[in-house]
Amino acid sequence: MAAERQAQVAATVEFEHVSKRYPGTQAGAGAAVDDLSFIVPAGKICVLVGPSGCGKTTSLKMVNRLIEPTNGRILLDGVDAASRDVTDLRRGIGYVIQQTGLFPHQTIGENVATVPRLLGWTPARRRERAEQLLAVVGLPPATYRDRYPSQLSGGERQRVGVARALAADPPIMLMDEPFGAVDPIVRERLQNEFLRLQEDLAKTILFVTHDIDEAIKMGDLVAVLQLGGKLAQFGTPEEILAAPASDFVARFVGADRGLKRLSLSRVRDLALIPAVTGRTGDDVRTVRDRILADPFHYMLLVDDLNRPVGWVHQEALPADGALVESMTESMSPLLDPRTTLKDALSMLLDADVQAGIVVDAAGAVLGLVTAEMIAERMRSGVAGSGA
Repeated sequence: MAAERQAQVAATVEFEHVSKRYPGTQAGAGAAVDDLSFIVPAGKICVLVGPSGCGKTTSLKMVNRLIEPTNGRILLDGVDAASRDVTDLRRGIGYVIQQTGLFPHQTIGENVATVPRLLGWTPARRRERAEQLLAVVGLPPATYRDRYPSQLSGGERQRVGVARALAADPPIMLMDEPFGAVDPIVRERLQNEFLRLQEDLAKTILFVTHDIDEAIKMGDLVAVLQLGGKLAQFGTPEEILAAPASDFVARFVGADRGLKRLSLSRVRDLALIPAVTGRTGDDVRTVRDRILADPFHYMLLVDDLNRPVGWVHQEALPADGALVESMTESMSPLLDPRTTLKDALSMLLDADVQAGIVVDAAGAVLGLVTAEMIAERMRSGVAGSGA
């Protein structure tokens, strides 16, 4: 059933000796893209990464023919893109760019429904699809549908851009630096949310970034390009980090590629430590016994939905009475199960805390992860052989 579903919603993308030379350049010199060949299986994310001017965006735009190749073919499920009607082709490919490209004088609902409107969908069907997708990307339709792009934050506009790209349920999505214009915290959240979406969507995605850490995190496959539009290496993130194909690739991924391999594992891959929790009104004496039995000597105060409120140290507890919120100290970072171990370690070190709190999509506590757990994972060889 899963294979059938993927076949319906995704398509293979194959670059077959694709080159792009602009007028005024000679054959073999000054190519923006030079003899690019690789295959992206249906339902996979392929990240194109490399320094500025290496042809990443040019390669992406040749898929939906915003730029036409000079030589070679791009095959979508075995069909040459050049043989397709260009308008029909583009309507079947989702496209997300860094600045989202939303129409400022249209509401958010109208922006999301752009392609369905061009396809002739009825107003009722367009509205239903727009509301469905706004909910999928975490923007409640009742709150956001009738707003305008200027009324949204950068992260919210980026989510709308993703929703618009998904509106006609395209088998292929092109994403050009989609999270590059937002701050690091929002960027990390958007990356995690998109990976969560992809688990359900199973689209074929070509994703451009200049950031090797983002490429490793987001990609099932990574195409490393070098200046002149040449393919330096194509493979899984693990293959590229463990065995760079050239000095250029080794320099590009960085000397810390052993640490970068922590990006290949996620918080959900660890055996989480159960958190000692309590709620407002709990008897302090019972809580103290549980704290003393735990190596952290802390208890996590949670609300009625098991969402974290703050830490309570044993020394903050009175001799008797009930737990109150004023006893709490500052919070630890909240970690999504999809957060990479590299990002989790960075967050723990930045916050200078012993443990991060892993929460589910509703914000409820799943358990704890410590910097020592992540370090042990690296020492065990999961992320150590490429150092």
